[in-house]
Amino acid sequence: MSYTKNLAELGLVLPPVASPAGAYVPAVRSGNYVYTAGQLPIIDGELAATGKLGAEITAEQGKELTARCALNALAALDDVAGLDNVVRIVKVVGFIASAPGFTAQPAVLNGASELLGAVFGENGRHARSAVGVSELPLGSPVEVELIAEVR
Repeated sequence: MSYTKNLAELGLVLPPVASPAGAYVPAVRSGNYVYTAGQLPIIDGELAATGKLGAEITAEQGKELTARCALNALAALDDVAGLDNVVRIVKVVGFIASAPGFTAQPAVLNGASELLGAVFGENGRHARSAVGVSELPLGSPVEVELIAEVR
């Protein structure tokens, strides 16, 4: 199965791997696993939005932003192991900058999960954690990281 072809059929293109904002690398392969660094919703080198879910950012907007984070994570994964070498997406962790009282973090992270399911089918089903936080780097509303098993 060609996940690269699936991505193209969805009308999606892997962006360039985002430059690290600190002393780390975008992804690391260890054995048959790739661990990505947290990915922000960067589009053309710029943060797509700032703010908190439940205040400046709606849950639906947040869902679109987590999908972008997942696409950026796939670019980092592709860079170190090749997208078509993915065996399965194992785990996704999403951090959601949340205004007081906002509790729809799982619905926001569905954007990333649904994108991974569309690209990888059954192999995109994964364990995950959706974590509400008070602040994220650069004022980002969301951040997503993933672990993938690869050949």
